[in-house]
Amino acid sequence: MTPPQRKRRRPRAAHQPPPPMPPAAENGREENGEEGDTKNPERLYVISGADGARAELDLVTLIVARADPPPSVTPEQAVMLRLCLAPLSVAELSAYLNLPFSAMTALITELITAELVQARAPIVRQALPDRSLLEAVMHGLQKL
Repeated sequence: MTPPQRKRRRPRAAHQPPPPMPPAAENGREENGEEGDTKNPERLYVISGADGARAELDLVTLIVARADPPPSVTPEQAVMLRLCLAPLSVAELSAYLNLPFSAMTALITELITAELVQARAPIVRQALPDRSLLEAVMHGLQKL
């Protein structure tokens, strides 16, 4: 006697390719007016400008605004200057503006050369506290 064969609960559908995406307009937006999932590399080049000397920045470099945005800056730089009233890292600025790190370094370099922002290294905490501080705390606790 042979065991009963298992039957599939649902018939297996043939693999169908996904429906084609609607063509995007020339300005990088879809027909319904919302921004598509694809990034427009031409727009990033326009924002970041030609390749030139760039400041040595990393993701944790803090950026602080020195002045209010003048009318001559680009909209992205004006937003950066308003955001940087309190120190923000380059990674945070990149996330807020939805721009890649490479475009952010170009924008920040222009602002540094115009002396509108200041780039600072992050505050690094010491791995071990000062020995004299620990001894003072220990003596204070012993006196209690």
